Formats: sequence, C-alpha cells, structure tokens
Amino acid sequence: MSAETPVCQLLERQPAGYHGWLWVAPPQDAWLEQGQNILLSADEAILNAWRERGRKTASPLNKTLGESVLAPPGVVVFWPKAHALGEWWLLWLCAHLKPGTPLQVVGENQGGIKRVLKVLAALGLGCQRLDNARRCSLFGSALERVALEPDAVWKHFDAEGLTLASHPGVFGHGKLDDGTRMLLAHLPNELVEVTSKGCDVLDMGCGDGIIATWLAKRGHRVCAVDVNGFAVEATRRSLAANGLDGEVLAGDVYSSLGERRFDVIVSNPPFHQERSIDHGPASRLIRDAPMHLRSGGSLILVANAFLPWPRLLSEAFGDVEILADDRRYRVYRAIRR
Repeated sequence: MSAETPVCQLLERQPAGYHGWLWVAPPQDAWLEQGQNILLSADEAILNAWRERGRKTASPLNKTLGESVLAPPGVVVFWPKAHALGEWWLLWLCAHLKPGTPLQVVGENQGGIKRVLKVLAALGLGCQRLDNARRCSLFGSALERVALEPDAVWKHFDAEGLTLASHPGVFGHGKLDDGTRMLLAHLPNELVEVTSKGCDVLDMGCGDGIIATWLAKRGHRVCAVDVNGFAVEATRRSLAANGLDGEVLAGDVYSSLGERRFDVIVSNPPFHQERSIDHGPASRLIRDAPMHLRSGGSLILVANAFLPWPRLLSEAFGDVEILADDRRYRVYRAIRR
C-alpha cells in the first residue's frame, strides 16, 4: 500500500527502511501501519486504528513502556501544528530513549517544520536536512540527554475562579477560550446554581477541564472525555487542583462510554485536525448525542457561527434553541424528547 499523506510519501522514498523504528505522533495513514514499526501517540483515535489492525502501540502517558519502545533502532517525529508540543516530544524522547538513537523529524513546510533547526540547535543536538519534497522537509539528528525535563512544559493558570492545568497541544493551551467563556456564561440555571442533587453531565472534548471542573464545583456528577491523552491528563490535574472529583476517560467521541446516558452533554467541539478542517468528530457528537441522553436531556454546545451545526442539530433533535449569539460564536441547546 502506498503512502497517502505528503509527509508519509516523503518517508516512503527514503533508503532507511525504518524497520522497527518508532513513529511518534503520526497522522492517520495506512502505509504507516505496515511492517514492524511501533506507534507512540497520545491520540486515542490513531491508537485505536492501530490496535484494530493488531499493530504495536504505546502512549507517553503509560506508566511502564517496553524495551521495544525505549530502545528502538530509530525514531521519526511528525512535527505538529503546535510547535510547543513538538518541542515536548523531543524533550520526552531525549529523556527516555538511549543517547545516540537516530532521530528524524518530518513535517509540512507550511506547518513550521523549518523551525526544527532552531529547536534542535537550542537543545544542543546537531541537524542536517535529509530530503525535501511534496512541500515537506525531513531532518536528521540523534538523541542526547538535555538539561530540560519534559514535565517542565506543564502550565497552571487561573480562570473563572478555578486553577487549571494545561499541556502543549491541548486546546486553548494556557488560557480560557472565548467560546468556552461564552458557553459558561449562558448555561441554563439548573447547571449554574450550586445544588446538592446535581445532574449527570458529560463534558465531551474536555481539553484542560475547564467545563468539567466548573460543573463539578457546582455539585454535578461529571464525566469528561477527550481523544487527546494530554487533555485527559490535564483535566484530571485540573479537578485535583481544585479538590474536586470527576471521571475522566480517553475516547474517540462516545467510543469509551458504551450505552451510558446522561442528563446533559456539554461541549466546545473541535473542528480542526492539525491544519485541516475536520467536521467528523463534531458531527458524530451531534448525531449520536440522543443515544447518550436520557429523555428530556439536553445537548448544549458552543461553536463558531459559520459552522453548519444548526442543520445537524435539527436532523438529530428536531427543535434547536440558540441561547446566545455574538456573531462570532453561538451557544445551542437541543433537547431529546
């Protein structure tokens, strides 16, 4: 099978062969799943795709990792849109893999891959350009121990009376997103007022945990889900930092929830995958929401006003209410009858 994405097409023509190498944070591309390579990723959707094909996978958030992960013949890092996340991956690899392990870094030119030259130089790692094609570049280096620790990239910040944890690559890293602020300001009264009864609430696409933590503080029983493993860990840390309890799961939309139902689903759903617009996860969130709501339960979400969610909400629920609209964002509510 031939490579599908430009970065993988560039790798496909390299003489290295990559047998047994570690693919770090790659895109979904069936070509990568061939051979004896190992996936290292925090993306639950990509991890699941590899697992379904019986391929070897690992997450940097695992407590223990096998020798095949920690002592590969080489490693390829797919440079992400969030440059700070790319820098974290390099720090993690330098801290955990053997010094001298061959390192390659690949990415799209428009995605900032050329910044890798400065990043590697700042870490004291040599670098050379190996190839350039398909509007992508490939650089080569080798891992060495560096002075910086990966955990140093975690941030804590205050918002809405809460202390939140954040990691590079998590949505809104280090600050409160304007859409989420608008969503919290226009939640229905039954979610805003502190209550001893509370609701069973699902925070879908939890990010740094602002919504889940805000709702848990008001007495609601919270379950938070995100496809990004760093977001899952951030939400757990945010809840703990505020002395609050909540269930936090890694999952691709509803994949980790089985047939569970909730009183309310709240979300600021994503619509980007790296630099590309991707309506898939949000579409599934809306389409399948009635199956995860109790009768009379609500889906409440905030989105950029230009996104086509009203049609999808109408198809899934019938009536749709707009709770707020400032021309940039809209807050929608749809009720399962």
